[in-house]
Amino acid sequence: MRAWIGLGLSLAIAGAAGAWILSAPRPAFSEDQAASLEGGDPARGRLVFAAGDCASCHASPGQADRLRLGGGQALASPFGTFRPPNISPDPVDGIGRWRGIDLANALLSGVSPGGQHYYPALPYPSYARMDAADLRDLMAYLRSLPAVSGRPPPHDLPFPFTIRRGIGLWKRLFLDRAPIVPDPSRSEAWNRGRYLVEAVAHCAECHSGRNLAYAVKASRKFAGGPNPEGIGFAPNLAPEGRGRYSEDELVRLLTTGETRAFRFVGATMADVVTNTATLPESDRRAIAIYVTSLPPRPTATP
Repeated sequence: MRAWIGLGLSLAIAGAAGAWILSAPRPAFSEDQAASLEGGDPARGRLVFAAGDCASCHASPGQADRLRLGGGQALASPFGTFRPPNISPDPVDGIGRWRGIDLANALLSGVSPGGQHYYPALPYPSYARMDAADLRDLMAYLRSLPAVSGRPPPHDLPFPFTIRRGIGLWKRLFLDRAPIVPDPSRSEAWNRGRYLVEAVAHCAECHSGRNLAYAVKASRKFAGGPNPEGIGFAPNLAPEGRGRYSEDELVRLLTTGETRAFRFVGATMADVVTNTATLPESDRRAIAIYVTSLPPRPTATP
């Protein structure tokens, strides 16, 4: 009996050790790559910031300036309430002491400068496919914004979601860091739209069905899904039949927020349009070209 107990304890310890190793944070960039992630262009970074919808989550609530990035907005989810951090250049409460590599590892691998996992409420499952050049430019732009003092309250999550180490196992299963390789058979605009939709603009994070682990389900990608905050339903981007928007209709929606029914988008999509409206018309057109090329899929059940 003692032998069986000893064997069981040994297996349990080995399993725990294996899980600890497998769940370890794995930064996308190593220290010897730090210099390559500096020296970006803030003007280009402004466009990355807009396409990435950064202000919608990180702007300080209760004031109108979308460039005061003090964080703190309460984001409801099935797992509890998340509060995005201060990402202004404040050296104490924000990211003023971050290097380019710190931002790159946060967005491409969900790993903090201190070596902790970030929750995928930060949409790094999509950002993970961004180009390093865009990360350099984004860091340069963030450094040009006003510093905001103050830290938001911590996330309000029940056990066991407070154990961040488990996110490492989730990443092993669902985080795809493969870069988006241009398709030579497609136009430059289509490839640009694919990059924006699949990576920077992270459209699938809202417009998709999810599995039991709350990862985007491949068969339901872009087929619509419940709003991550639990209010409403994000529509199917690739519906069957006559429900699909034309390229021009999508460009108009991304510019003005006006739908084909002559109404205007609301909720979180209104924030998205506030950002896409500041992009070059060529980028809005590229997004429309890619979205209208998506294969039709039946709408996920609301």
